[in-house]
Amino acid sequence: MTRTYHDQPRFQLRLVAEKDIVLGPGKVDLLERIEACGSISAASRELGMSYKKAWQLIDTMNRHFPAPLIATVAGGSAGGGARITPLGKEVLDHYRALQRRLAPDVSDDARALLGLLSRGGGPSDD
Repeated sequence: MTRTYHDQPRFQLRLVAEKDIVLGPGKVDLLERIEACGSISAASRELGMSYKKAWQLIDTMNRHFPAPLIATVAGGSAGGGARITPLGKEVLDHYRALQRRLAPDVSDDARALLGLLSRGGGPSDD
């Protein structure tokens, strides 16, 4: 279940396994921000989420894939940081490619489903 509110109907791509959402819009946004920032804390700040929440999302992803999607380096005199792994980059690229292919401006089926929804009326009593 999503906790976000959308004023217009839209599609959200999610990959689920067992009881977990392994990959979805928020997790993919986090991967992208970590890739750009080189830091989990900076990425979480940019996304308006707590550092703890970011780690929970990373942990969920890392548990379901055969290798970590994010690698971390402990702090110290050189400073710490985080980077997206080659597997993480591959996962990110495939997710974004699927999103592009399913976008209503590209996909006839997506456009048709949204069109059916926008006809209004709600559920039938038939």
